[in-house]
Amino acid sequence: MPNKENMIVVEDVSHRFYLPETRTHLPVANDVSFSIPAQEFVSLVGPSGCGKSTLLKMIAGLLTPEHGRIKSNAKKMAMIFQNFAIFPWLSVYQNIEFGLKMAGVPEKKRQKIVTENIAEVGLSGNEDKYPAELSGGMKQRVGIARALAISPDLLLMDEPFSSLDAITAEKLRTDLLRIWSKNPVTVIMVTHLVEEAIEVSDRIILFSDRPATVKKEYRIDLPRPRNKRSPEFFALVDEITANLIQN
Repeated sequence: MPNKENMIVVEDVSHRFYLPETRTHLPVANDVSFSIPAQEFVSLVGPSGCGKSTLLKMIAGLLTPEHGRIKSNAKKMAMIFQNFAIFPWLSVYQNIEFGLKMAGVPEKKRQKIVTENIAEVGLSGNEDKYPAELSGGMKQRVGIARALAISPDLLLMDEPFSSLDAITAEKLRTDLLRIWSKNPVTVIMVTHLVEEAIEVSDRIILFSDRPATVKKEYRIDLPRPRNKRSPEFFALVDEITANLIQN
């Protein structure tokens, strides 16, 4: 088992995808190692297509590393996707209730949890609406509420704000950080946006171009909420961006 202080330990992980059309293998991760303590908010940052989402899927158990191993202390894991991934045939309430229902949570307790999470993400009054009636931001709020409703100790997010306009994404990040500050579960977020990563993260793990290797880790010690106009914020953006493009 990993050290109890760590939620996730990634050890010497390498992975390739087989390409049947060319009968070759495409390396996507190469000897990747890092650990993530419980209750830390970590962003995985790197060039587009470098293998960040593949690493997230391996942490989630959706892919098995070709080499190395990933050790987890997570008892409950939830995932938020870029494309919302909510059920179009279920209402807002039913979508958020889904995981609880599958876990056999009694109806009265489900109702309390769902109602609380609907209020927490700002969807009160929309319980009976279906995804086709919702904006992109509202759909992602449903996804966040559904993930948090099961009280995970590990939350995985794969570019959760990239499908939203800038203003909606900023509001959603602010709301997510507010919720997280009250119940700081371990969060691992994939993003290609340096500013976004600095705004939300305790730590940033920067990857090289494909196949992904760990280039550098940054501890973000700026006070929350982060002042995105401060010299310290701009200095970090410049430093990480410079490192990002030097592959």
